[in-house]
Amino acid sequence: MRKPIYSLTRKLGRMSWNKYNLYNIATKQFPRLHEKTLYQQKWISKRETRAYHGDEVTEKQFKAKFFESRLPTVNAAASNVPHPPVAVLTYAELERRLDFIVFRSNFCPSIYAARQLCVHGKVKLNGKKMAFPSHKVKDGDVISVDPDAIQMLKGEKGTELEYELRPFSQPFLFVPEYLEVNYNTCQTVFLRSPISRPGRSEIPSPLPPNLHSLAYEYYTRNK
Repeated sequence: MRKPIYSLTRKLGRMSWNKYNLYNIATKQFPRLHEKTLYQQKWISKRETRAYHGDEVTEKQFKAKFFESRLPTVNAAASNVPHPPVAVLTYAELERRLDFIVFRSNFCPSIYAARQLCVHGKVKLNGKKMAFPSHKVKDGDVISVDPDAIQMLKGEKGTELEYELRPFSQPFLFVPEYLEVNYNTCQTVFLRSPISRPGRSEIPSPLPPNLHSLAYEYYTRNK
């Protein structure tokens, strides 16, 4: 039997605006990794990060299709601001998934709702229906969502729809820099792969960089 997604005991963060998920993220106490063996540190970090980044993607699918052991290098010589470890890009390829883009564009309240929109034919890729949530888009691809399928848009048919803010959604209402969203047409352009910058990573995550680094080490040794 599958455990509840928003378990208040496990407190695993998810890609969702759900109020229980927000509570879990806000009250999360991370394990004392220094008390664990190195393998335990890596495994725990993998569990925590994968719960948020693609929890319904199987380990086999992730390793085969979305994990790249060679991450892009960065040049932070021109800045005095500390640069996050490049391992924060461990899950960068997942950001090319169709369902991830729909969620990151704030067209639905969770990654699970985004997958349903894709499966039900409410999402188009470059003007054609794409019913596969796991499809990896290319730079410059245009993703559009049927306005009638967006829960936050309210109004009568034939009139201009208005965006109705959902409770507890404010912490998630931002658009990553690798996406260009037009809310008038309900379209998103995927510009490029996410990168890390001095002081931050472009990939939204509630988890600290050291967990991403340990998760990266786990996958490079176990791919």
